[in-house]
Amino acid sequence: MRLFEGTPFDRPPRCEKCDQLEEECICPPEPPFRIPPEQQTARLSIEKRKKGKRVTVIRGLPAEGNDLPELLKQIKDRCGAGGALKDEDLEIQGEQLDRVRETLQQMGFKVKG
Repeated sequence: MRLFEGTPFDRPPRCEKCDQLEEECICPPEPPFRIPPEQQTARLSIEKRKKGKRVTVIRGLPAEGNDLPELLKQIKDRCGAGGALKDEDLEIQGEQLDRVRETLQQMGFKVKG
């Protein structure tokens, strides 16, 4: 609800680009902001969890500028393993360090660890 909606002072919202009413605007939507993979460094490590389980953890990739759920899906498919997204960390089940490193490098990311 807008501040003056329903009053004589109400002005419908307008597009910032073409200055048309938002309902009549035909401007294409802006693509989401993405950081190129070449400008990012992923840090890999293997951590031990409960009951001796090991996971490969990918850190250093910001949530803003990346589609982390899609990236996680691609890495899980490539490794044939499960995984999870915790905060900004990607976790892949098992010791998948070599496969994850290879996959990220093919996508264009710099990899450390």
